[in-house]
Amino acid sequence: MNTASVQPDSDLHTGAVYWRITLVSVVAAATLALTACAGMSSRERSTVVGATAGAVVGGAVTGTTTGAAVGAAAGGLVGNEVDKRRNR
Repeated sequence: MNTASVQPDSDLHTGAVYWRITLVSVVAAATLALTACAGMSSRERSTVVGATAGAVVGGAVTGTTTGAAVGAAAGGLVGNEVDKRRNR
């Protein structure tokens, strides 16, 4: 039985490449998010921000996608209501 460890034969297995891929992904996601919000009304933006925050908190607290979905729904409602009250 050969117990020699297998060494990666390409640069794809190095930490630097993973770091670059992660950085490019984050920049691309941020760019898409910012351009998507450009034409939104204040209420729509507040709803999206609330839903995003709710999904993050719900997913982090429960560790499930169901928790994230419930958090997104609750956060979207809260964001919408906050904007309604802000614009009275």
